[in-house]
Amino acid sequence: MQRVIVILVLMIAVAGGAWWYLHRDSGSAELVLYGNIDFRQLSLAFNGSERVAEVLVEEGAQVKKGQILGRLDTSRLLPQVAQAEAQAASQRANLARLRNGSRPEEIAQSRANLESAKAEAVNARAQFDRQNALAPKAAVSQQALDEARSAAAVADAKVLANQKALDLLVAGSRIEDIEEAEAQLQAAEANVSLLHQQLADAELKAPVDAIVQSRLIEPGEMASPTRAAFSLATISPKWVRAYVSETQLGMLRPGMRAAVTVDSLPGHTIDGWIGFISSVAEFTPKSVQTEELRTSLVYEVRVFVKDPDNALRLGMPATVRPLPGEPANPPATQQQ
Repeated sequence: MQRVIVILVLMIAVAGGAWWYLHRDSGSAELVLYGNIDFRQLSLAFNGSERVAEVLVEEGAQVKKGQILGRLDTSRLLPQVAQAEAQAASQRANLARLRNGSRPEEIAQSRANLESAKAEAVNARAQFDRQNALAPKAAVSQQALDEARSAAAVADAKVLANQKALDLLVAGSRIEDIEEAEAQLQAAEANVSLLHQQLADAELKAPVDAIVQSRLIEPGEMASPTRAAFSLATISPKWVRAYVSETQLGMLRPGMRAAVTVDSLPGHTIDGWIGFISSVAEFTPKSVQTEELRTSLVYEVRVFVKDPDNALRLGMPATVRPLPGEPANPPATQQQ
């Protein structure tokens, strides 16, 4: 009987130990995530093929959005800009002349020319009439008569030409001529805009606040849109890329605050918040060395942090302790 009691006690102890082993990570156990610091990187190239004139920053420099990093040689581009602007000004003046029509002074001058031509025609017709009246009396030669007739006809034609010229000045420009001039002006202005954009592209500017990681081009070298000139690392946002198993997934939610620590800053805790939880499972990356997770399906989690002093480096190992009792950050903060 005593032996039976001992066996029962041993069985109860084994069962209790097994239950504790199976449930040791549940309940109030603290969730700890291990990951690496990550942030965005970008390569910048000049949007043109020209020789590099200046490189204005060095590796490690902190640059602001819009800051000029380098310049191309513009000695051949500037004369093209000046020529295009002059052509556009000429087309603009031509269009204005067509739209405004003839000046009153021009119309008055044309009227005066018409009146002069009419007077000459009257005089030429009178000369012909006198010559023609004398012809039967043989008082004038046939040649003189023919010359008088021709002069009268020329004078009449001159009157007609001056009348047509006056009519054109009064009527103004044709709509087709104005539309043609407008199209030519648009083409000239588009060419000016293109050259000004090429002039602006000669300056390579930082698109965001960042750190210069690599300076890949030097003055005198030939730039190209396919050749990177700088490699930049963004200052913000930065995050810890970590992975959790499906059983741990329910312990996290977007916006949850977290405490982040790194080995290079002992005793210093960085405030963070969960800004992204993947909705798609994946096999554990090779960077995760925990033996029981190497072949597991896990979910990526991004814990965003603020690093105003730029102390965190790409790939730096980090430890994340979610704080379930802390209030979640507002959505606006999560997007930083």
